[in-house]
Amino acid sequence: MMDLLTTEETATYLRLSERKLYELVAHAAVPCTKVTGKWLFPKAALDRWLAAGYAGPAPFAHAPAPPIVGGSHDPLLEWGLRESGSRLASLPEGSEAGLQRLAYGEVAAAAIHLHRLDGDDDAANIEAVAHAPGLHDAVLIAFARREQGLIVAAGNPLGLSDIASVALKRARLALRPQGAGAQLLLLSLVAQAALALDAFAMVKPVCPTGPDIAHAVRADRADCGVATRSVAQTAGLDFVPLTWERFDLALRQRDYFGPELQALFKFLRSEAFHARGRELTGYDTSEAGDVRRVN
Repeated sequence: MMDLLTTEETATYLRLSERKLYELVAHAAVPCTKVTGKWLFPKAALDRWLAAGYAGPAPFAHAPAPPIVGGSHDPLLEWGLRESGSRLASLPEGSEAGLQRLAYGEVAAAAIHLHRLDGDDDAANIEAVAHAPGLHDAVLIAFARREQGLIVAAGNPLGLSDIASVALKRARLALRPQGAGAQLLLLSLVAQAALALDAFAMVKPVCPTGPDIAHAVRADRADCGVATRSVAQTAGLDFVPLTWERFDLALRQRDYFGPELQALFKFLRSEAFHARGRELTGYDTSEAGDVRRVN
């Protein structure tokens, strides 16, 4: 659980007056978040803010975020980072981990695809960014809609059709790490099918990315796992479609106009990007680059 301080506690912790603290908040110069009308301050983020020298002679300055896109893995995103000339590196660790690194200033953007247990996913990314501690100045940019489903061996030898069939046939199910978007999707699909995870034959260890799921199926360590259609096609495996999801990029407003991210956003609107999405299959890039949320 993140340790959150009140305005009074933060002013005492920083040895500032509350008036000065509100000035910092007004200039988006201190990590904070607004919950039910009250400002709260993540203590860990404050410590990083202090260590980075934000409270020095130029109190409203901020250190630039490292040129890294954290969060979820995606083949089209990886390709876009290279081909755009953005000089942005990738650190795929899962959607929730990416948002946390973004809040701590450890990445310039986080690729996310989050899911709700009730299946109402269209606004899930927006809701997460709107309420994430430390991201009061966040903006959410559309990247693509992606088709998610079950990656299975060529010919779908077990005849899998949905999540319920995976449990019924005791198919070996490869998992993603806790907090990864694909794992959140799996939990949502399991809940909607009125099942529990212990009804499945789960494979360990977990697979860090979608391509790792594909490798587990190709190596016959697993019968199936949740990943995108593009991952299945690249690996030469079959795909059982389950749903379409939003895949977005979360970043801070102050970093939006940085040259690295601007190079990427410009490329998202190019025909080369849209053509690559069609080639990989399982993508709808019609909204790429659109602003979906500004905090």
